[in-house]
Amino acid sequence: MEQSILELLGQGYSAIAMGVVLAFSVIALAVAIERALVQWKFVARARSLGDIVTRCLTRGALDEGRSACERSQSPVADIFLVGYERIGRAKPEHVATAVHRERLRVNQDLRTRFWMLGTIGATAPFVGLFGTVVGIMKAMGGFKGDEEVKFTTVSGPISEALIVTAVGIFVAVGAVILFNFFSQRANRIATEIKLLTDEFLELLLEAPSETQPSRKAKRDDVERESERDHGEKTKRTKGDGDGDREAA
Repeated sequence: MEQSILELLGQGYSAIAMGVVLAFSVIALAVAIERALVQWKFVARARSLGDIVTRCLTRGALDEGRSACERSQSPVADIFLVGYERIGRAKPEHVATAVHRERLRVNQDLRTRFWMLGTIGATAPFVGLFGTVVGIMKAMGGFKGDEEVKFTTVSGPISEALIVTAVGIFVAVGAVILFNFFSQRANRIATEIKLLTDEFLELLLEAPSETQPSRKAKRDDVERESERDHGEKTKRTKGDGDGDREAA
């Protein structure tokens, strides 16, 4: 006797197991859609922002680069903004540490809810098998001990109970495929973020600012002031000697 899944749900022996398996399928699909939206064009947006910030840092336009990060919708902008906020107020090694800490947070967000796909892939077959075993036990328990049982009599209930296992395996396979797919994309995105972050730190810690002079400029100013002071002292020394000669 053939029955649909909805008809099978109406039967008590596998209703709970089938309901759990179908709930797993809905959760897996929802997680897949949400992760797809998060990862959609993630690398493209990150590279675009990285190019803008690189050009700004190359010519020392820190304020312009920071404004571009504040307008961007890319999560990489949060990493860059941490560096902009701490540059000039903390040691270079502390700036790098703060930026990498924010990068790890963004990487962690990329793997949010992956555990749901992994859990569904691992447990859905066993939930389906549980429903099948309970269904078979109930079907067999319905016969009397002295009653002659034909194969055609038990084949129907057993085949119906096996539907739960089949659905559980199908849902588990789909969840595992989605888990591997999004994990691979998350790893690739994490590598791209690290490359962009390293390049950003190299330029940020060495690029001159529009409002602050560079290290070389500061050294030049100090040297010029030292030479000017030395020249003034020399002039005063010569002037004092001339005055003494005139008085003599």
